[in-house]
Amino acid sequence: MTEQLSLWSLIADASLLVQFVMALLFFASIVSWVMIIQRGLYLRNAGINLRKFEDNFWSGVDLNQLYTDIGGRGAAEGLASVFRAGFREFNRLAQQANVDADTVIEGTERSMRIALSREEERLNRNLPFLASVASVSPYIGLFGTVWGIMNSFRGLATVQQATLATVAPGISEALIATAMGLFAAIPAVLAYNRYSASADSIYSGYQTFAEEFSSILHRRVHG
Repeated sequence: MTEQLSLWSLIADASLLVQFVMALLFFASIVSWVMIIQRGLYLRNAGINLRKFEDNFWSGVDLNQLYTDIGGRGAAEGLASVFRAGFREFNRLAQQANVDADTVIEGTERSMRIALSREEERLNRNLPFLASVASVSPYIGLFGTVWGIMNSFRGLATVQQATLATVAPGISEALIATAMGLFAAIPAVLAYNRYSASADSIYSGYQTFAEEFSSILHRRVHG
């Protein structure tokens, strides 16, 4: 490839609007990759912690001791947060006088639903941004391409004879915008689909545990 058609020269010689589009797509790609790595690590740890907590919980450990251990580790996240919220509310209501068993269970379930809502928000954090990058980036790149090609054809009006060498640089720099749009969109859409499925699976595990834990407390308070 000749020097004048090198990638950097095409970007440097592009119009200001096309350069702005390229810079915007480059920035969106960098931010999305940061979020992809961060979300991947978070969801991986969330899945590991889910399995560890369930193994510990169903091993027959004393619930009061488990609650104390969680409280000693500071701010709890994931399934530990759901358990702590439910068990704390259960103990608070169960120790009050003139509170029937159904009220205790209703208060416990309400507390766990609030904790579940917070955990769902944590699991899905930054996913809407990845979805936006995946859906919008190709159109932004296409806009830069259309603008660049339009400028190339406008430039033909100033030359006596149109040749491929005349329009090739302008069209090439315009197509770079489309390529950058796809470069930003493809990883974002793949990550969004994968992480959404992973977040849904983990959250489903949280919900299943909350229902099972509620059944255990129901038997305890009625027993």
